[in-house]
Amino acid sequence: MFMRYFVLLFVTLFAALNAACAQTSNQPHSSADGSMVAQHDENESLDERVRRVLGKSPVAANSDLDSELFFKFLVAEIAGQRGDVALASETYAELARASRDARVARRATEISLYAKRTDLALQSARIWHDADPESLAALRTLADLLIQAGELDAARPLIAEVLAKAPEGPAASLMQLYQVCSNHPDRQAVQTLIRDLTTPYAGLPEAQYALAQATFAAGDLKQALRSADQALNLRPDWQQGALLKAHLLGQTDRSEAIAYMQAFLQAYPDAVDVRLNYARALVSERRYAEAKGEFQTLLATNPKNANLAFTLGLLSAQIGDAPAADQQFRSALSLGYGDPDSVYFQLGQINEKLERPDEAARWYRSVQAGDQFVAAQSRYALMLARNDGVEQARLYLHSLDVLDDNQRVQLIQAEAHMLREVREYRQSYAVLQQALDERPEHRALLYDVALAAEKVDRLDVAEEQLLRLIALEPDSAQAYNALGYTLADRTERFDEARDYIVKALALAPDDPFILDSMGWVEYRLGNNQEGIRYLRRAYEIQPDPEIAAHLGEVLWVSGAEEEARQIWHETASQHPGNETLQQVMREFLGS
Repeated sequence: MFMRYFVLLFVTLFAALNAACAQTSNQPHSSADGSMVAQHDENESLDERVRRVLGKSPVAANSDLDSELFFKFLVAEIAGQRGDVALASETYAELARASRDARVARRATEISLYAKRTDLALQSARIWHDADPESLAALRTLADLLIQAGELDAARPLIAEVLAKAPEGPAASLMQLYQVCSNHPDRQAVQTLIRDLTTPYAGLPEAQYALAQATFAAGDLKQALRSADQALNLRPDWQQGALLKAHLLGQTDRSEAIAYMQAFLQAYPDAVDVRLNYARALVSERRYAEAKGEFQTLLATNPKNANLAFTLGLLSAQIGDAPAADQQFRSALSLGYGDPDSVYFQLGQINEKLERPDEAARWYRSVQAGDQFVAAQSRYALMLARNDGVEQARLYLHSLDVLDDNQRVQLIQAEAHMLREVREYRQSYAVLQQALDERPEHRALLYDVALAAEKVDRLDVAEEQLLRLIALEPDSAQAYNALGYTLADRTERFDEARDYIVKALALAPDDPFILDSMGWVEYRLGNNQEGIRYLRRAYEIQPDPEIAAHLGEVLWVSGAEEEARQIWHETASQHPGNETLQQVMREFLGS
């Protein structure tokens, strides 16, 4: 590849020094790759060819300069080929200064940008623009580099010229305007620049769009919304403008942004981009049933879109519609979804819910690689343990090939999880402890051993390993939380437990399981209402069965028995096999 590029370099870049090269007696013809190269005598050396072309160049007025240019081009190209982009960029910058040729300067600019030498790129771009002042590419590049250099005032007239000269009109350049300036640290200065540049085009929605972006970045949300509204007044059905307005509304009220997109879609039901963002926003708000409807609408107009089918499968699974999820995942596979292993794993889970164990097992075993590989094998091993016994499941996991020690540890964790699920707690603990003995500072194993130790009443080991993990990883919210929850649930060291959970919550304030721990320790301290406040928030974020068990218990003992019963039954319908939830329901409901 390099030799082809090297030859083309000499017959194009050197020819670029003088258009007269095309007028030599050697007429051009098409090469194999479609480029135009000059014909030459097969016996002519590369050196002779280069010198012949340079001899036609006005910059090669004497043999000394000819030799110097030849040498510098050679140095630059060999340096680039060897990966020394610093030397290549510096040499090309020298060539641009020496030749003052527009095409050489352009090449120098591009290589300097690739080498991240914006100082050299700016020098070469100035030469490029000076040598070819009519080039819109040179104008845009120089303006961009001036902005990167912080020279907004110098860039201003160049950007104005770009807007005025763009053959397709100013709209496309206006849409890129804020993006070009977005890395400049002075947001107020950028806002002023864009306001000045867009004033002549105030009647274009793209100008109002750019101004809204810059105004929002400068901290004036209300004025940004006014500019966004003005853009939509100029083009009411503009999806990009609608998405910008939704983004701005979402800064203070996500529900208002969702309501706006819903209203926009009522007026313009074919707005695919807005509908997609609306559906995603519904998902983020856990309004899964509504989101599913929107994705169904999108899929109806894009029936061969595998990504939409897969998303619909996930949403159907989320709302408990297993048959629909199964159908959509199969459709995603038939449409060629890019990550089939993820689909196999989802199909395994869905078919477990549909009580089709043979089908589920087939899908799990189909997962051969990727992020879901260990999880799929773990689920298959658990099914095997329940049907054929624990030893068969363990033998299966031990038979799997692993890529590296990281995957080996994941399979050990999978084995321990399988043993825990079938209530073989001591074996689970032994498997993990052996793995930790071989890798004494493995952080994931320290955490897992602690949790397993708690299950076999080795609270001393659990505390010791979690404290070791905290020493290795002092910002581990999960380690603080696990230690705090264990002390709160299994001991009477409530104040100490609360201190650990407070540290965890400071590190991860929106983690539902840490919020659950905080609610539980407040309950254990006798602060029921404060406990309910934390537990409600945790359950709103993640309706997990163990969080439901805790929330229901605190509500029940606080007198809200009907609400507790409702939460337990609703969660149990989604998680019928959860041991913690079933245990607390038996304790309080007697069934």
